Amino acid sequence: MTTTQIDQVLAQIRTMSAQAASTSQAADDPTAPSFGDLLSQSINQVNETQQQAGDLKRAFELGAEDVNLAEVMVAVQKSSLSFETMLQVRNKLVDAYKEVMNMPI
Repeated sequence: MTTTQIDQVLAQIRTMSAQAASTSQAADDPTAPSFGDLLSQSINQVNETQQQAGDLKRAFELGAEDVNLAEVMVAVQKSSLSFETMLQVRNKLVDAYKEVMNMPI
């Protein structure tokens, strides 16, 4: 490695260190939203996405002229992907809970 490359790597390390320090300070911030609040917001966003996709499907089926098939398919795929993502997060949370519960005291 040349001196310039080493300096670049050191600068990146310092930047990451500063970001990590600011993140840990944000975690101590009492005004930061709790994990439950973030999870609830995520679930609400997934629900909203699914509702919008359902509305678009219904509008297309009823023959609304301002809704095309491409919009409907994209909305349905977005809602499906967001639901699958939420499902995987839930599975990971359940696995983590089981692991914590099985820890010896």
